[in-house]
Amino acid sequence: MRIGFDAKRAFYNRSGLGNYSRDTIRILAEHYPQYSTFAYTPGPGEEGLFIPPQTCQVRQPSSAFYKTFSSVWRSYGIGSDLDRDAIDLYHGLSNELPLGLSSGKIWKVVTIHDLIFMRHPEYFKPVDRWIYRQKFTYAARKADAVIAVSRYTAKDIIEILNIPEDKVHVVYQGYNAIFAQEPGRESLRLIKEKYNLPDAFILAVGTLERRKNQLSVLKALWEGKMNMPVIMIGKATAYKREMEEYIDRNKIPGVQFLHQVPTADLPMIYRQAAMVVYPSLIEGFGIPVLEAVVCGTPVITSADS
Repeated sequence: MRIGFDAKRAFYNRSGLGNYSRDTIRILAEHYPQYSTFAYTPGPGEEGLFIPPQTCQVRQPSSAFYKTFSSVWRSYGIGSDLDRDAIDLYHGLSNELPLGLSSGKIWKVVTIHDLIFMRHPEYFKPVDRWIYRQKFTYAARKADAVIAVSRYTAKDIIEILNIPEDKVHVVYQGYNAIFAQEPGRESLRLIKEKYNLPDAFILAVGTLERRKNQLSVLKALWEGKMNMPVIMIGKATAYKREMEEYIDRNKIPGVQFLHQVPTADLPMIYRQAAMVVYPSLIEGFGIPVLEAVVCGTPVITSADS
């Protein structure tokens, strides 16, 4: 079997969708070496972020037009490349499928991670909601099989998108094997020095955005008069500024923000934390909770994570 993957997120995205894409491609190549795998990406992405398995062939747009307008290639032009590579099954790893794939010629699978933009539209711009609705709905209806990363997401796909239940399959996210590897003392020491980690701290991992609700961690510590350093790891959004204003207004010490932390460093940061706090208001899966548990670090999370 020849399997093609929409690998854009694997090459460009450090957070959840990127981790899922990298792990899915890697795990399938490791456990099913008899399959030929192809990773389709609009470009090389961030250097060193994803090193595909040796058995996986990487494909990028070949024409000057599609190199310039890579989003057009990913949504419309990729079909001819899939035909050229004689792909049997194409897996859209991040909520979408290209338009116009040959019906019946290529099996189509899509992973839908969540429908938060429909459950909680207040977290999204109107134009983004419209685009997501078009893409997600098209992918779920055109796919031969829909993968949901949790029962919660599967329920939403069936109820909100009106997809037949027998077409939706729950396949939980895995974790990178490095989170299960026990690091040596020297490795832990080097990471502690690299990030200037305190001896004891609370850790929060995830994009710094309103629905992740990290500000509640700061409020709980301040109002509860708990004096423990906090380290927050994740991509910054405008929500970070709101947290910084709260920190400045209340003169809260010991809060550190880290961005673009390599995946290889995360397990050793998890292991040195006193606890991980994941107060998200809504999640499709919430992989930092799983990563923390694998590292043996206690987790406090919300009922909706």
